[in-house]
Amino acid sequence: MRVTASAVSLNVDDVEASASFLKRHFGFTEAMAADGFVSLARPDVGFNVIYLRTGLKTLKPESLKTRRADGLIVAFVVEDIDAEYARIQAEGVKILTPIETEAWGERYFQVADANGVIVQLVQWMHAPGAAAS
Repeated sequence: MRVTASAVSLNVDDVEASASFLKRHFGFTEAMAADGFVSLARPDVGFNVIYLRTGLKTLKPESLKTRRADGLIVAFVVEDIDAEYARIQAEGVKILTPIETEAWGERYFQVADANGVIVQLVQWMHAPGAAAS
C-alpha cells in the first residue's frame, strides 16, 4: 500500500463554526468545501481536518449520520508550548485544561471549538519514553 494523503473526518453540527476555529486560531486554510463539508489543511500538519455536518445524506454507513466527534482529541505537536499558550489566551480562547507537564515529558493544554471538538497542543520536553533529566 502507498498512502498519498491522509485526513481525519469529524461529524459536527456546525461545520462553519469548527472550521472558523481552526482557521482563526491555528492557521488552517480551506482546501475544499461544499454544503455540509469542509476540508482544512496546513502544509506542516501532514493530514487534512475534515468537518462533516451531522446527518449529511451522503455519510456512509448510515450509523455515521447520528454520531458526533464527542470525546475526540485532535493533537498537534508544537515547538514552543508556552508561546502557543500565551497566544491562545491573548486571542480569548477558553482554556479547558491549563498547561501542565506529565511525568513522561508531555507538556500540553487543551481548548475546544464551538462543537466541543477538543484541540490539544503538545510539546515533548524530552523524547517520548526517555527518562526526564
